[in-house]
Amino acid sequence: MARGDLHFPAVKEGVPIAALSGVGVRFGRMPVLRGVDLRIDPGEVVGIVGPNGSGKSTLLRILATLLKPTEGSASVLGAHVGSNGILAARSGIALLGHHPGLWAELTLEENLTFIARMAGAPTDGVATALEQVGLGGAKQRRADHSSHGMQRRVEFARVLLIKPQLLLLDEAHAGLDRAAQKLVNVTVSDVRRRAGAVVLVSHEPDRMLPLVDRTYHLEGGSLLPNGPAS
Repeated sequence: MARGDLHFPAVKEGVPIAALSGVGVRFGRMPVLRGVDLRIDPGEVVGIVGPNGSGKSTLLRILATLLKPTEGSASVLGAHVGSNGILAARSGIALLGHHPGLWAELTLEENLTFIARMAGAPTDGVATALEQVGLGGAKQRRADHSSHGMQRRVEFARVLLIKPQLLLLDEAHAGLDRAAQKLVNVTVSDVRRRAGAVVLVSHEPDRMLPLVDRTYHLEGGSLLPNGPAS
């Protein structure tokens, strides 16, 4: 599948965006995830809630292909986590965590331009993406002279620019003022419209419920379905 200059691994009809079967993770003797089963299909938005320390970030790292399960199997965009094929799949994944990954000495525009080049996205879309997130007038500001909220907006501009097939949002609303929180809705809708999938992780379920199709509760490393979101 190609979007502009981007070339993502093709996802075949009937093949899930991500599938976890009996996934367990241990750090030393400490179990963090236990027997996690999860299937995410194209066009789905899945919410995962749970208290701090429940394993939410670890689960996102597996979905981002950054961590291989200790037990069970995981595949993302048709590639098994831990295999050589996962390198190609990573080009179709975007993870937004707690801390924006920007280069301090670069301007916001330079940061996004560099990200676009690394991802193979056309750089002529940088200005438009910054305008979409309300940073058109601040594009020449250095990242280290920008507020945390502005840096978070650049992260959403990155997603709108590179158009991932799988978007992973860790506490998506954190660091955003009320005016910027609609960016979460816009970004999620954009991924869904393209038949991609989104996973939102939060300890504040009320904020994610309007966006998701179904939710799961993660506690003590076990993932339990809550059913369709209402």
